[in-house]
Order: sequence, then structure tokens, then C-alpha cells
Amino acid sequence: MTEKLKKWSDEAVAQLLQIVGHESPVSVSKVEQAAEALDVSTRSVAAKLRQLDHEVVSMAKEKVSAFTEDEGSALANFVNSNANVFTYKQIAEKFADGKFTAKQIQGKLLALEMTGSVKAAEKVEVARSYTEAEENKFVQMAERGSFIEDIAQALGKTVASVRGKALSLTRKGQIAKIPAQRESHAKDQVDPIVALGERITTMTVAEIAAKVDKTERGLRTLLTRRGINVADYKGADKKAKAEAKLAA
Repeated sequence: MTEKLKKWSDEAVAQLLQIVGHESPVSVSKVEQAAEALDVSTRSVAAKLRQLDHEVVSMAKEKVSAFTEDEGSALANFVNSNANVFTYKQIAEKFADGKFTAKQIQGKLLALEMTGSVKAAEKVEVARSYTEAEENKFVQMAERGSFIEDIAQALGKTVASVRGKALSLTRKGQIAKIPAQRESHAKDQVDPIVALGERITTMTVAEIAAKVDKTERGLRTLLTRRGINVADYKGADKKAKAEAKLAA
């Protein structure tokens, strides 16, 4: 059974990227910090970061379970006895004198494959962040070459919100690129994989990992995601097989 990931808004993506900064790979503590700030599960945060091409450490390997074996069994019994009666929040309040948070309860039940026994929380209607008129004005200003700060001022939004919205609009093909920021304190960064050019195909995973300062495991994931074949790893072939399997 898989967890249904929460839909990410443009503002949430922008805030996530701000929290993570330039950390690579992204640590468990940073994932937990983002999850707490954005009120989502660590699983959702890690999945979103990987979707955005960020390397994330293995949550399973680094994170020690908050539950003892007896507590895990007690939780399973409690949920089985109250199947579809309580939400994660309500279980956290009623189980073990409130020792665990709703996120810890959710994570443990996910591991126990018992999320189907939890009552669904009432859906909160999320207001649209940008009206249709604001979105049209955003696109017009971006096409004229306006800076992010100018768009933010014109629409009464934060720079982080505008940056997140720009990311969404570029993915939808409504604007060609993310507008430049007039005042940026971030260091100019060149994608290290792109910087290697065509010679990357003649290099081994170990050689590339040393050049771009990534782990070999993380690099293989990146090569597969981008569909790049190198000397001793066929990322493009693996990506094609994965896509074919999904399409079947």
C-alpha cells in the first residue's frame, strides 16, 4: 500500500527549496525540518526533492524508529480495534498518552501497511494562490523581461512565492524561463553534470562522482533520471526500461 502524496503548491515548493538551500545530499534532519515547517510527511518531502532532482539520503537507513517493538504491536492492536474510527491526529491524541506525534503515527502505520484502517481527515479547501488575472499579468511581465522583484511588487506577493509560481509556469510551458532576480545573494552555480559535456559518456561512475562531489549511488540515480549513458552505467537504458514498464 502506498501513501498518497499531498499536492504541492508553488509557494510550498519555493519554501522547501529555501529550507534545503544548497545541501547535497539532503540530510534526514533537513527533511524533517522541512516536513515540520510545511506540515507534510517526511516521505512527501523526500519524494518531492527527488522529483526536483535533489539527492536525498536514505531515510530508512539513517532514521531510527521512534517505536519499540512492543509499542508498534500496541499501536497495531489499537488501530485494528478502532478501524476507520480515528484520524492520525486523533490516534496520536489517544494512543500511549499522546507520546507520539501524528506524523510519527502516520509513518509507523505506513510501515505496518495499515494506513487503510485510518479514518480520512476532512479535506481542507485550498484557496487559489493566484487569480486568473494575476497569472495573466505574471506571464505578460515575464515575457517582457521583468525581474522577479518587479513581478512580486506588482502582484503583492513575496519573492519566494513568485519564484515558485515561475517554476510552475515554466513546467506548463506558459513562460520560457524563470525571470531573473535583480538582487540575488546566491552564488552562481553551473550544473556540474552539464559542465562535463559530451566527455561524460567516456567516464566511469566513480570518476564522475569525484568530479561533481556526489556519492556513486546518488549519481546512478541522477544518471537514470536524466537518461545519460556513461562508460560503466547505462542510465538512458534503465530510464527507457522503467518508462516502458510503467506504460505497460
